[in-house]
Amino acid sequence: MPLPGRFLTSVLLRREGELFLFDCGEGTQVSLRSLNLKWKKITAIFISHTHADHITGLPGILMLSSQVDREEPLYIIGPPKIREFVELSRKVLDMYINYEIVVEEIENPAQAGEVFRRGEFCVKSFPLRHTKPCVGYAFTEDMRPGVFFPEKALEQGVPRGPLWSRLQAGEDVALEDGRTVKPGDVLGPPRTGRKFSFITDSLYVESAAAHVRDSDILVCEGMFAKDMEESAKEKRHMTSQQAAALAKKAGGVGKLGLIHYSPRYMERDLKQLLREAREIFPDTFLTRDGQTLSMPNPD
Repeated sequence: MPLPGRFLTSVLLRREGELFLFDCGEGTQVSLRSLNLKWKKITAIFISHTHADHITGLPGILMLSSQVDREEPLYIIGPPKIREFVELSRKVLDMYINYEIVVEEIENPAQAGEVFRRGEFCVKSFPLRHTKPCVGYAFTEDMRPGVFFPEKALEQGVPRGPLWSRLQAGEDVALEDGRTVKPGDVLGPPRTGRKFSFITDSLYVESAAAHVRDSDILVCEGMFAKDMEESAKEKRHMTSQQAAALAKKAGGVGKLGLIHYSPRYMERDLKQLLREAREIFPDTFLTRDGQTLSMPNPD
């Protein structure tokens, strides 16, 4: 339920100028406009499930995107029925759309797998347990080359210039004397990329832990306090402590951001959700509308 100062669920990830949206609750376009972001930079929208509070912001996003000279396709990815929702919305609202919309349904939401790849990263979905098919998402960058050591390149006889760039890109280079220098001769060990994971509207699912392992940031629903655990189970949701337990079990999670609070909790009550989660996973915070976080590359 939207409340004054608390919009419905939507999380935006920005990577090197591209924007990626996770869920699109009612009023998402208002939140995006307040951040002064460029609509045409939204590459893909990932929908967890087709309950209204997670998708009713889509029609506004689709129509507004026709006003910004969009040239690239917009990808919409989600469980079954997301295509029907998009197509019927376009038809009933008689939308003017002047760009390509590519809707890709996850045929089997109960099976984890890659659902989107672009350049040096991919997005994988994994099954959750709600009152209808629902998935979580993990946005993962590929491994990066190790740190480049110029002094090692010079010791190997590799002159400054384009050959250094090729080595840093992971290519072998041939020298004039016939020797071949490999990237491993001048680079440190490969480095991990960044990872963002998103879970909402689900019971505690132990198997999800493996999919969110090593996330720099995990945004996960913590809808209820621990004294409402039975109600959470009945409604197929989690308590903030269960979200924290999932982050702890996963291992390697940098920060846990709670989201999707029950409307029973006013601002002062949210501190209880946070306090209970921190008993299990200390690096927990409450997500807020318009809040921005950074994920620097690991060293």
